[in-house]
Amino acid sequence: MTVKPWIPVAALALALSPLAVVHPVRVAGHSMEPTLHSGDLRWVLRAWACPAPRRGEVWVVAGPEGEAVKRVLGLPGETVAWEGPDLRVDGHTLDEPWVVHPERRGAGRQDCGEGYLVLGDNRPESQDGRIWGPVPSQAMQGRLL
Repeated sequence: MTVKPWIPVAALALALSPLAVVHPVRVAGHSMEPTLHSGDLRWVLRAWACPAPRRGEVWVVAGPEGEAVKRVLGLPGETVAWEGPDLRVDGHTLDEPWVVHPERRGAGRQDCGEGYLVLGDNRPESQDGRIWGPVPSQAMQGRLL
């Protein structure tokens, strides 16, 4: 019996098709501790398969220094301000139970415009939207499952 040439190609395509929707990502760095640790392997639902990002969700974003895992805190049209450990969205203090290591110093303000402000949970160790500014929707690569 001869195997038709298209059968192995079809089998490979079928085996890899879930990767078109979800893909693995390895966490690098300490910016999301204690929620995520460096070296953790997580599954990510690709952005095209997700609804728009919502506050509190963890996403993989294309940052200025490459791919990064961060939490969405500011949404399009909002203004986010911080002073020490307090984070305010449009003047309302945000409850952040995931932040165990808050930033104790510094202050700033960021208008999200049409983008998203993303921050790490471990604020003293995180290079994030406080430095980068808001990231455009095209930079949102996928939501962690």
